[in-house]
Amino acid sequence: MILMNEIPDRFWGLFRSVNRSTYIEALLRINEEYEYSNYFLSREVCLQVLEDYFVQKRFVIWQDELEEEADESEPPASRVLNWLLRAGWLRKVDDYASMTVHIVIPDYAAVMIEAFFKLTSDEEDETQIYIQNIYAILFSLQNDPRASVSLLNTAYINTKKLNKTLQDMLHNMDKFFASLLEQKAYGELLKEHLEGYVEEIVKKKYHILKTSDNFYLYKNDIKRWIGSMREDSQWVEQMSRRSGNKVTAADIGEKLDQIERGFDDIEHRIANMDKEHSRYIRATVTRLNYLLNQEDNMKGLVIRLLNHLSDAEDQEQAIREVGSCINLSQVSILSENALYKKRKPRTVFKDHLMPEEESRELTTEEILNLNRLKNRYSRKEIENYIGSHMENGRMEVTEDTVNTPEDFEKLILAYDYSTRQKSLYQVEDGEPEFIDNGRYRYPRLVFVRRKES
Repeated sequence: MILMNEIPDRFWGLFRSVNRSTYIEALLRINEEYEYSNYFLSREVCLQVLEDYFVQKRFVIWQDELEEEADESEPPASRVLNWLLRAGWLRKVDDYASMTVHIVIPDYAAVMIEAFFKLTSDEEDETQIYIQNIYAILFSLQNDPRASVSLLNTAYINTKKLNKTLQDMLHNMDKFFASLLEQKAYGELLKEHLEGYVEEIVKKKYHILKTSDNFYLYKNDIKRWIGSMREDSQWVEQMSRRSGNKVTAADIGEKLDQIERGFDDIEHRIANMDKEHSRYIRATVTRLNYLLNQEDNMKGLVIRLLNHLSDAEDQEQAIREVGSCINLSQVSILSENALYKKRKPRTVFKDHLMPEEESRELTTEEILNLNRLKNRYSRKEIENYIGSHMENGRMEVTEDTVNTPEDFEKLILAYDYSTRQKSLYQVEDGEPEFIDNGRYRYPRLVFVRRKES
């Protein structure tokens, strides 16, 4: 059923009403009581809830276009409740057995009230909820024999919602740039940064993506499960049979691909948020430095002068007035040095150039730090990677070992791990030949179990 078809025309009058904020607050209070009363409220309970709230807040209620003359003499709680019932935000249900009248919230109004609640409250960040839902659903699909394709559809919906939430976060970061330029004093800008950006974005949203309970904590497991599901033909057939063969193996594979692509999009959005975060921090530091030194800094004074000229109504007159007041007696302006020095030919510089330093070969530690790979996989994951490729106690690196960037990274980390004294595995001695499979070039290493000394 499409809820839009059920909404009465007078329902939208709330958004045009002068009492809009009062009606929204009343709906939120009634909805709060509604949830904790088995979803049945009498008219008397609603009036009591509104009366208690109006005593605390003391709202002023203006005459509304949908009100009748008799309503103007009613108490505020009764007046607001009558308006919400008349406009279709609430609905009366007569219970003839108990001779009472119940007040219920229609389905379409419940959707709107939930939106009001999100706009006026500070909930837990939704990114945690969605990523945990996806993780739990895919875990169930892997391990629960009763799981069906409907769970896969739910995982896809949660992936889309997570993408949408991150995109909203990204697009809302630009409002802080506008606020940055509006601040004219150092203290105001610092307060806006600490109480606005740091509290609202860094601590509540951005920080969550970068700390312990974050997206990357679940990403590797989810991608691994998707890959194993796609390759497990028996599992795909079971999923198809549980849906009554209404969903084919191709449909299941496509849904898995959509979830995987969704996670790639999530990574791109988080990378863009990193860029925006760095850009905002640089802009804030620059702006703070400018506001702190603009009176003493030549660049700051020039910017103020240009801003003054651009804001003047008669710019020609402003330029003449500024020209008549400019002081050219400062030593920093009057100098024996010429304002322009003729550039010397390039050949003159060749004899004075410093000799080029020979580029030294980077160590394994420096390469890993440069590529920031060390923290992407745990020690346990690297050990499992080596163990899963072993046959007869040996892991021989071949042309088929590395096919993706992830394989290449794990091979690098596996070699780094094998050089450590406490590692379970080591590389056999000898100078290995290099493999070039067309996409990657790497040594033909052989990993074996380290002998206990």
